[in-house]
Amino acid sequence: MITVVNNYNEANCITHNGTMHADEVFATAFLHLYLGDLKVYRISEIDWEKVQPNTFVYDIGRKEFDHHQIDALKRDNGITYSSIGLLWKRFGKEYLEKNNYDNIDSLFVGVDKDLIEAIDADDNGFFPKIEANYKVKTLSNVIKLFNPGYESMEDESEQFVKAVEVAEKILYEDIIYINGKVQADIKVKEVLNDIENDKEYIVLDEFLPYEETIISDEKYNNIKFVAFPSNRGGYAIKTVPKSSSDKESRMPFPKEWAGLTNGDLEEVSGIKGLRFCHNSCFIVTCNTLEAVYSVLNKLCK
Repeated sequence: MITVVNNYNEANCITHNGTMHADEVFATAFLHLYLGDLKVYRISEIDWEKVQPNTFVYDIGRKEFDHHQIDALKRDNGITYSSIGLLWKRFGKEYLEKNNYDNIDSLFVGVDKDLIEAIDADDNGFFPKIEANYKVKTLSNVIKLFNPGYESMEDESEQFVKAVEVAEKILYEDIIYINGKVQADIKVKEVLNDIENDKEYIVLDEFLPYEETIISDEKYNNIKFVAFPSNRGGYAIKTVPKSSSDKESRMPFPKEWAGLTNGDLEEVSGIKGLRFCHNSCFIVTCNTLEAVYSVLNKLCK
C-alpha cells in the first residue's frame, strides 16, 4: 500500500512535492516493490535533523539518491543518473535476488537499458532528436499527465499515488519482459552456436525473442531468416533487420511474392504449402515445416 503522509515521523520515504516527474514516480514505484508498504512524505525542502533512521530520501536533499548536485553520479556514457537510476543501481540486484530470478546480472542490465536509463536521460535533459510530423509522447510525458490540470480540482497526493501505481505496473511488467528476453537469449544462442558457420537461417522449435540477440553480435551477421511455429498455426519465417536502427531486411523475400496468398503464392514461388507473404516482404507464413525448409533452401545457403 502507498500512503502519502504529512510529517517526518510517519514517513519511510521522502521525495519532493509539486510537479511530479517520471524519475521520482518510478523511484517510488520501485521502492514499493522493494520494501512493501510505503508512507511517502512529499515536501519542498529537507530538514535532515527531522529525518527518521532508515528513511529513503530521493530526488531531493542532494545526497545519495538525488541528482541535483554539481557532482551528480554519471553513467559511463555521460548520462546522469536520476533518482530511479540511483535506486536501481543500489538495490536492483538485491530486489531481483529476493524474488528468485535467474541470471541476475543480465536481467539487471537489461532492465536498466530497456527502461531505467531512458528515464534518467529524459529527466536530465538528454533529449533525442525526433523527426515526426506528429506528437511523440515519452514515458516521462505520460507520467506528467497525472499532475493536476488547470481547474481540474484533482488532489495532488491522490494523483501522485495514481501515477506511482501505473509506474509500478510498467516497471514490474518490464522486469518480466526482460527476464523472458534473457532466458530466450540463452536458448537462441544455443541454436546459433549449434549450426554451421555459413548457415544463413535458423529454425526454432518455439517462438523466442531472437532479434536483439542476432543483430547485436557481428558473428551472426550472416543470419538472414528465422523460422518458428506461429501462434496462428503453421509456421512463420521472418527476415532479420540490418540493425536496431535500420529495420530494412538483410534479405527480403522476392518482390514477386509480395502480397500473395495460398495458391497464387504457391504458383509464383513454386513451393507448396505457402499461405501468405507480406506486402513489405519481411514475413512469409507456411502450413508445414517441409514448406519452411523449401523456402529457406531456395533463398539461402
